[in-house]
Amino acid sequence: MLGKYYAVRKGQHPGIYTSWPEAQKEVSGFSGAEFKGFNSEAEAKQFMGETTAEHLNNDGMIIGYTDGGTRNSGNVKGGHVKASDPAAWAYRLELPGKVLSDSHGEWGATNNRMEIMAFIKALEALIDANQQKADITLVLDSKYVLDAINKDWLKGWQRRGWRRSGGELMNAELWQQVSQLLPKFPKLSLVWTKGHADNQGNIFVDSLLNKTMDAMLKRGRPVSTRPVNTTAGSNNKTTGKPKMVKPAAKPQKEVDQSVSDIKKALGQLDLFKNP
Repeated sequence: MLGKYYAVRKGQHPGIYTSWPEAQKEVSGFSGAEFKGFNSEAEAKQFMGETTAEHLNNDGMIIGYTDGGTRNSGNVKGGHVKASDPAAWAYRLELPGKVLSDSHGEWGATNNRMEIMAFIKALEALIDANQQKADITLVLDSKYVLDAINKDWLKGWQRRGWRRSGGELMNAELWQQVSQLLPKFPKLSLVWTKGHADNQGNIFVDSLLNKTMDAMLKRGRPVSTRPVNTTAGSNNKTTGKPKMVKPAAKPQKEVDQSVSDIKKALGQLDLFKNP
């Protein structure tokens, strides 16, 4: 849950803060920072007072960062993501003694889809590392993901058969995965950070997903199996046949001159003489 109290156990100035921006200043750029959000001051104080032995018995605290993005060429009012737009997700998980990170891309995916994918992939990586029972804090810059979880929107969507009250739920299949994964993490806390600011973990995953998109563009998009658009005139119809472009016709005078030159050349080879 997104807490009202933020306990910074290891940071520039350890302590309990009542706003995330204040706490963020104490942990951004601090190697090995330990912090967590709580709903009560008592819980925050308990976290601050944990002994080293107790902390290690819980497999240590894990801090992770997730992010998603797309280079949407149609990112204007009324525009949409195009099939040729690269998109990618990335995560970074700081476990005791090691760091796990990964990134992957899709063509034609929305930013929101990539944000959910990053979150899902981070949780799956924690399960693979057998860390789902650990004390985990994930830092996201996506209120789209955070609000769905912290404001219990997931439960409402599930009651409606994974639909919104107003109709279709975008990325419904991904939200179902999130709903199935969350119960496996009893000590998971989520906090928000402003994207592209001074949070080093967020900057890292943003850079990682952009490298993925750069690599996608460098390799080039796979050949599309969709029909080629052969719009002609004003009927705006699409067929599977490629459009044939006729060469421009040459002026008749130029054609006659070319024929005359060819006959002269062939005449020199006696091909036009009578037998």
